[in-house]
Amino acid sequence: MTPAPFTYHRPTNVADAIRLLTEHGDDAKLIAGGHSLLPIMKLRFAAPEVLIDLGGISDLDHIRVEGDEIAIGALARHVDLELSDVLRAEAPLLAHTASVVGDCQIRHRGTLGGSVAHGDPSADLPASLMALRGTVVVEGPGGRRTIAVDDFYTGFLETALEPDEIVVELRVPRVGDATWGYQKFRRRGIDWAIVGVAYQSEPDGGGIGLVNMGPTTLRASASEAALRSGASHDEVAALAAQGTSPVDDGAGSSEYRQHLARVLLGRALAGRSTT
Repeated sequence: MTPAPFTYHRPTNVADAIRLLTEHGDDAKLIAGGHSLLPIMKLRFAAPEVLIDLGGISDLDHIRVEGDEIAIGALARHVDLELSDVLRAEAPLLAHTASVVGDCQIRHRGTLGGSVAHGDPSADLPASLMALRGTVVVEGPGGRRTIAVDDFYTGFLETALEPDEIVVELRVPRVGDATWGYQKFRRRGIDWAIVGVAYQSEPDGGGIGLVNMGPTTLRASASEAALRSGASHDEVAALAAQGTSPVDDGAGSSEYRQHLARVLLGRALAGRSTT
């Protein structure tokens, strides 16, 4: 199928993108890599009258050290994260997670900002950002503001973004060679994760993000608390599904997904990663 007709804009700076978004309101959609929006446009589940392509904004694809943090532009593509020497040295969990997103084509087109803004609980990268206790920088007519990843997701495919705001940057702390692990279970290498678990041993005693264990990306709070109390890895992993509400569907039951979360967290705690 083909999408419904639309007007296309390709701004060259954030200010122009925000102006267009404000001007066209609910009739407009933002696009970066396009792997989330274009498939549903082709099926006409979405039919925006205006498409605002962020790909022409050249200053949103950076990956650089800024003090104790790494600043990552929203248009940095998955392959940029995968190959970044900065991330490999300072936040290897994020670099590795990017390397196992979808297939090569998706990694060369998909962007970190697009993955975060879409709000899909099946996405890999938001869970790793949560494990790293990252923040989302957004910009609108009133300027920039910073939102903790924990507060960014408000419901299924829903975020704290205002209608006239754009994700411009993601920030994560520099953790160096602290222990990390990312595990996901899927039917084929290119499929969405049935369940995924991201673990980062620092900062603040350890962070754990869960993929596809509820309507949003979730933090495994009970497991994190057990980590801080000095519990064994087996005890920490046993709490992985506490407070979660995964769906029952053709890929697996809720109980099966909770079992997977416990198994995968045990592997991630050991510093093991999906290939």
